[in-house]
Amino acid sequence: MMEEQYISKLHPVVDYGAGVFLLIIAILTILGNSAVLATALKRSSLLKSPELLTVNLAVADIGMAISMYPLAIASAWNHAWLGGDASCIYYALMGFLFGVCSMMTLCAMAVIRFLVTNTSKSNSNKISKNTVHILITFIWLYSLLWAILPLVGWGYYGPEPFGISCTIAWSKFHSSSNGFSFILSMFVLCTVLPALTIVACYLGIAWKVHKAYQEIQNINRIPHAAKLEKKLTLMAVLISVGFLSAWTPYAAASFWSIFNSSDSLQPIVTLLPCLFAKSSTAYNPFIYYIFSKTFRHEIKQLRCCWGWRVHFFSTDNSAENSVSMMWSGRDNIRLSPTAKVESQGAARH
Repeated sequence: MMEEQYISKLHPVVDYGAGVFLLIIAILTILGNSAVLATALKRSSLLKSPELLTVNLAVADIGMAISMYPLAIASAWNHAWLGGDASCIYYALMGFLFGVCSMMTLCAMAVIRFLVTNTSKSNSNKISKNTVHILITFIWLYSLLWAILPLVGWGYYGPEPFGISCTIAWSKFHSSSNGFSFILSMFVLCTVLPALTIVACYLGIAWKVHKAYQEIQNINRIPHAAKLEKKLTLMAVLISVGFLSAWTPYAAASFWSIFNSSDSLQPIVTLLPCLFAKSSTAYNPFIYYIFSKTFRHEIKQLRCCWGWRVHFFSTDNSAENSVSMMWSGRDNIRLSPTAKVESQGAARH
């Protein structure tokens, strides 16, 4: 007999709607990030070291979509969780693994971009591919460590209050010192600090561009400077707001569950933040497309659609060489004593 905790607490129409929403997010995530990976594979010899973090982010997003969303969609349309405890632990572990990996990757990208923007060109080149490979390995090991901790006794996995998803068992933490210490540590080290770092780095970049704009006013290059400032500021705001809007509501609802009964919030109130958080896997390719001329060029060269002839990229070297950074590139804006502004590549985190 199905355990009550795995039966949906939502209206059947809401279940169907949630399943449709996740299906759309899954399709967008897989198609968008597959395009990113295809572009990376085709341009692998031209990739700069920071771009490997963008590839890692795409891998994490696709991993989440493939390993989690089909089960969530099927459970939503079944009006009950499928697979019992075993699939619940699997689903929660995958969500925690890929979620922490995505957050830490975004954090690393923000830090590297900040360092590149605020250092000389010679120093920025010291960020080698080996360094980034080591950083990516650390990110995955760090994420895996946090994901397996509930399996070895520090923290717990369990169903969401609305019944058709699984995550960390927030509801058990208000009465457990073990659980409370886990969630407090996790919030600080996997959510709060990375989020603050991302915001601080992009605010620092925006301030750097603003100062560049003020100095460039004196040398009659206002239009070009204004364009750079607008592009970089919009990107920073988009990344920061997108990240916070996707994860903060879920974090707030989860934190509420630590100190209150799971019945204190309506099931639909706990469902919506969960769906918003899952949508974070889909929008990154759109950011690349909006801000990267080269990525748009590469996407337009794609001629593949389920069985149609594949024609990935043209051999137009001028198009390839027009932008040195592919799609996660850096607007390398550095100020010399003469207020020189250098711009390379397309904007990315």
